Amino acid sequence: MNPFEKIFNFQIISRLDEAGSLALTSQERSWLKTMLRHPASEAAFTPETLSKLNTLLEPEASIEVGEIIMEKARSKERQVYHPLLRTLRRMIMQNQGILIAYQIKHGGERTDQAGFPHKLEYNMYKREWYLQWYSTRQRSLMSTKLRNIVSVEVFPIPAKRIDDLKARIARLLDGLKESACVQVIPTFNAELSRILSAFSCFDKSVSFDEASGIYQIHVNYMRDDSEFLLSRIRFLGLRVKITQGEQLKRRMLKTADMAIERYGGMCN
Repeated sequence: MNPFEKIFNFQIISRLDEAGSLALTSQERSWLKTMLRHPASEAAFTPETLSKLNTLLEPEASIEVGEIIMEKARSKERQVYHPLLRTLRRMIMQNQGILIAYQIKHGGERTDQAGFPHKLEYNMYKREWYLQWYSTRQRSLMSTKLRNIVSVEVFPIPAKRIDDLKARIARLLDGLKESACVQVIPTFNAELSRILSAFSCFDKSVSFDEASGIYQIHVNYMRDDSEFLLSRIRFLGLRVKITQGEQLKRRMLKTADMAIERYGGMCN
């Protein structure tokens, strides 16, 4: 591509960004058309939006994944979309307070809990949607499964208090952040792309020591995501090892001890 084409493309992309538009490739449009066939799309979009999307994508060819992909031993799909997602997303975007009622772990309900919603999260390890919110009554950060929410409605919060709540949430989240360093065993350096894809859900950076030929993956994660991070490390097996992160090391050692206790006698 010559410099004039690059300048022209940059100008086009800049104007699209300014207009709030997004350019899609034909492959992306075909993939979207295929995804809209999923039953969850009827709940994810309003009937008008879904009809408009299907009309716009009608000329596109769909990707017939059923003919080229076979699923075996598939785990049960708990949640792809939840009816409360759209409502809660709108409340978060508009900086609205909430009055929430939800089921608690050992039975019963908590009602009329006032708070401020922070964000929606999909837990890849548990395959469930969560609402992260700040409880003004308990003055703590809460994480509630969407399937446990009985009802939620708008609760007025003074505009001057919203910035204070956001700052308090940011401080609480900073206290929950953890970091770890995972070393790639040099023998498996050729598989670096595959190894990095296992950590695609996390904020990470990579460093390389030319003298030793060792890659280090520095991972930042929330404390609640430690088990999911460990599952990714176990998935990679001999390809990596934890060099920093004492809590992760202890958890891996405990898992290994339990495995040896259960299966060690079989090797004799």
